[in-house]
Amino acid sequence: MIKRYLLNELRKHLHSKEISFIIGPRQAGKTTLMMQLQDELRKEGERTLFLNLDIETDKIFFTSQMKLLKKIELEIGKGKGFVFIDEIQRKEDAGVFLKGIYDMNTPYKFIVSGSGSVELKERIHESLAGRKRVFELYTLSFDEFVDFKTDYKYSGNLFRFYSLEVERLLEFLEEYINFGGYPRVVLESELNEKRNLIGEIFQSYIERDITYLLRVHKPEAFSNLVRLLAGQIGRLVNYTELSSTLGISVNTIKEYLWYLEKTFIIRRINPFFRNVRKEITKSPIYYFGDLGMRNFATGSFGTLTDPGFLFQNFIYNTIYEQIKGSSSKICFWRTKDKAEVDFVIDSGRYVYPVEVKYKQITQPEIPRALKNFIEKYKPTKAFVVNLTFKKRVKLNKTTVHLLPFYEINRSLFE
Repeated sequence: MIKRYLLNELRKHLHSKEISFIIGPRQAGKTTLMMQLQDELRKEGERTLFLNLDIETDKIFFTSQMKLLKKIELEIGKGKGFVFIDEIQRKEDAGVFLKGIYDMNTPYKFIVSGSGSVELKERIHESLAGRKRVFELYTLSFDEFVDFKTDYKYSGNLFRFYSLEVERLLEFLEEYINFGGYPRVVLESELNEKRNLIGEIFQSYIERDITYLLRVHKPEAFSNLVRLLAGQIGRLVNYTELSSTLGISVNTIKEYLWYLEKTFIIRRINPFFRNVRKEITKSPIYYFGDLGMRNFATGSFGTLTDPGFLFQNFIYNTIYEQIKGSSSKICFWRTKDKAEVDFVIDSGRYVYPVEVKYKQITQPEIPRALKNFIEKYKPTKAFVVNLTFKKRVKLNKTTVHLLPFYEINRSLFE
């Protein structure tokens, strides 16, 4: 069993009246996580009920709120109990449906899961305003991946493991940016089976979320868009070029990109700028939420091509996990003179530039574009993230941290 770090947060929320609402990409492990919670509650003597809207015999209880409550009362009784509802996106008007039950002030605690398509089908978050707390479950983080691969021998002490066992760390990094973090893929040891599983996940996403739930009428164009984006992570995206290549309108391109974001496949970052005349201000860059999915889309799953861009995507995801829910945002910096910095952490009060290098640096190297950014914006800190090298140097009043990738979050916010 792979241990998910989100489990502790969910445990703490079990005794809050709010609905615990778990969202995330298909096959990220939401159902497994809910089953673990239910198993723990049962062992504590609590009454529970698990319903899955993918199962026809469960779906019949969602034709009305009263019918569902009667089913819950039959299984749990009229006292305290925990009700797990999986795949809520299958229910029409899910937000209104859950809001009505919540407002009846029942003694039941609801733990609900759904893919990103829930939000796309309806304004479920508005319907449940003040009645839910959202928990986002993505595919395995690198720490969760390494924890599992080392049989939890170093749980709670991974940082020391990373700093001492560098060769193993780099082997794990290569495996992770090659195959990604979908739990089923991680659990499988055979390459062909890994490839079959990621293909099945991709096809299921296209068929169930995109074609069936979201009623996308050109699934082939949508699939091709995913493949085109996968081939240009870390690069500026031109909507007109995508439109011309795929033979669909720019508006449709933007709509499909929005769907991809809301179903957790891709993440968009926008340019950082202060001077509109000298800096690029329009074209975004997209990264993938899971690197295995990205590699499958390019046809390179299992062969590790473009490791530099994959590492850049990996660092983006690492920083994103750290700052999500805060007021900070991740941008990138490009000038019309083609100077570029991979990431800029912008909190409104401060900016920290981050340059990513997929290599083992042996001496301090500060890229020219990073020097330009430092000269222009005078940040207190700047970062050059690499594989193993660590050192601090001063550039005017800016402290430049050259550091191994596993230290980025500790150093960024210390």
